[in-house]
Amino acid sequence: MAHREVLEALSGLLLGLFVAMLSSTVVSNALPRIVADLGGSESGYTWVVVATLLTTTASTPIWGKLADLFSKKVLVQLALVIFVVGSILAGLAPSMGFLIGARAVQGVGVGAMTALVQVVIATIVSPRERGRYSGYLGAVFALATVSGPLIGGLIVDTPWLGWRWCFYVGIPFAALAFVVLQKTLHLLVVRRDVSIDFWGAGLITGGVSVLLIWVSLAGHEFDWLSLTTAWMVGLGVVLLAAAVHTESRVREPIIPLRLFRDRTTSLSVFASVMVGLAMFGSTVFLSQYFQIARGMSPTRAGLMSLALVGGLLVSSIATGRIISASGLWKRYLVGGTSMMVVGLLLLGTIDAHTSLWVVGAFMAVLGLGMGATMQNLVLAVQNNAAQSDIGAASSLVAFFRTMGGSIGVSVLGAILGHRVSDSVLTGLARLGVPATSEGASRAIPDMAALPAPVRAVFEDAFGAATGHIFLVAAPFALLALVAVLFIREVPLRTTIERQDELEELPREPATA
Repeated sequence: MAHREVLEALSGLLLGLFVAMLSSTVVSNALPRIVADLGGSESGYTWVVVATLLTTTASTPIWGKLADLFSKKVLVQLALVIFVVGSILAGLAPSMGFLIGARAVQGVGVGAMTALVQVVIATIVSPRERGRYSGYLGAVFALATVSGPLIGGLIVDTPWLGWRWCFYVGIPFAALAFVVLQKTLHLLVVRRDVSIDFWGAGLITGGVSVLLIWVSLAGHEFDWLSLTTAWMVGLGVVLLAAAVHTESRVREPIIPLRLFRDRTTSLSVFASVMVGLAMFGSTVFLSQYFQIARGMSPTRAGLMSLALVGGLLVSSIATGRIISASGLWKRYLVGGTSMMVVGLLLLGTIDAHTSLWVVGAFMAVLGLGMGATMQNLVLAVQNNAAQSDIGAASSLVAFFRTMGGSIGVSVLGAILGHRVSDSVLTGLARLGVPATSEGASRAIPDMAALPAPVRAVFEDAFGAATGHIFLVAAPFALLALVAVLFIREVPLRTTIERQDELEELPREPATA
């Protein structure tokens, strides 16, 4: 495909990816109102988030493998249809249970778009040229991260719209993406005699789902060290062990185990888990920091994320173009993970009184590191993978990064809760104000309703605890850096297929 044709097809792909990512961020500011209107509980609040995260993560490797077997264009359009159906159902939800189910359907579509956009780009653009286009993925990520909370807050605060439009707002964009892809995306469909590994898909989905439910609810619904933890972890491990056994025996596994024989793939997957733990696990609490520790409105807190997202945007586009021009990528991957470590350590020093300019500068450093890391880990794996495995290989990195993020959010959230609780109990005792219960010290208060001295206690507690979780996250980013250092740099190939695949292609007979 010519550069212009690639850009035309990419416009539809990026539009679909924007819609998928927007679905996660647009409801962040609306969830309290949604749960209140539907008569939900704190558990229901958690499950609205967990349901989407669960199906997104569990379905990502399955969609990646399907892309290796069937028409990628049809699969992308099917993903958009699934997303639209889930969005309509969520907007019509009469109860919390119905909403949670609809969000799970949405998650299947989000998981598909997360995997398939990377796969399609790898199908139409060689690794050497892929960097310049991968930068646009970072730009979409940045745009969805910034605009989502702002759009959600605006919709909720507009009386004639209401929270249900948070789910409807993406539907026109999804429909437009469907039409654009129909007109611009033209891929060669390679027919293969295949059988779908249903057993492997079921075991992987089941094992991942059980473990994700555990890390999402442990520390809230039950203790980390409890009988519930024991049976859930045991069941998840057994299911995943059975999945590995099945994947090693079937003809077309969902996750081909042979991919892990490649050192670059194995190290990139490990680094992706660590990046997910450090990045998603820590940055998700920044909005809470700005709203509780710094007294900002949801809209202003969303605007503060511009520093982080701006760094990500600049870094992803700049490194992508430089990599395409030079063909060298490891130095930027090492630089990106190094900046992530530095950014997390710097953010580990913040509290409720740190200058906002300083906090913004530290966030920009972290964003620069994120932008140079996320897409380039995928690029490193794709460069070594055979074209017949490009879907499974691409989704593998996204799958483990999301898995790491899920674990990070749960674990770091529990640490944050314990630190806040201890600090609040100590601060209230110093003021001579008795805490009614330990649970009261863990609850997120209505800051505007608190007396000034008590409000200061909560602000200091959330400010110090947020800095602490960034320090906890930094070692995970350091492990990602160590893994990246051991990756062997292979120059980016200038062809879609690997050299061994090109040699196996049938040659045209010579003509006189």
